[in-house]
Amino acid sequence: MYQCSKKERQTYPIRPHHGMCLAFFIGKGYSNGFTAHMQEMLELFGKGADVCLTVKADEICSACPNNCEGVCEAAEKVKWYDNAVLEECGLKENQKLAFSEFTEAVQQNVIQTGKRLEICGDCQWNRICEAQPSRWKK
Repeated sequence: MYQCSKKERQTYPIRPHHGMCLAFFIGKGYSNGFTAHMQEMLELFGKGADVCLTVKADEICSACPNNCEGVCEAAEKVKWYDNAVLEECGLKENQKLAFSEFTEAVQQNVIQTGKRLEICGDCQWNRICEAQPSRWKK
């Protein structure tokens, strides 16, 4: 597993755009292994892990078939997604925070404002995100 640092709680690197992906995740993805890992990460994060924001391969990417030796096949596109989420949320790369703080920022600044569609409306999974409410909505 990728790991940024150790504290009281585990800290895992996460791409900022994965805050949106996890908000709408319903068990579909690039492969069976990827979706199983995504579900595991969602459960792990939900138990109180901290995250370190990165614009590079993260723990979720580790099980993705589009991850070629730590580089995404769509690297420029997802880097743009990541930087857009950072900007909209007022967050910085390498910032460490509680997963719940991260998801609250994504919900309030990207999902609720309608920016998700502007940021990643061209994603192949967009139809899934459009079909249901965010799990981060309180």
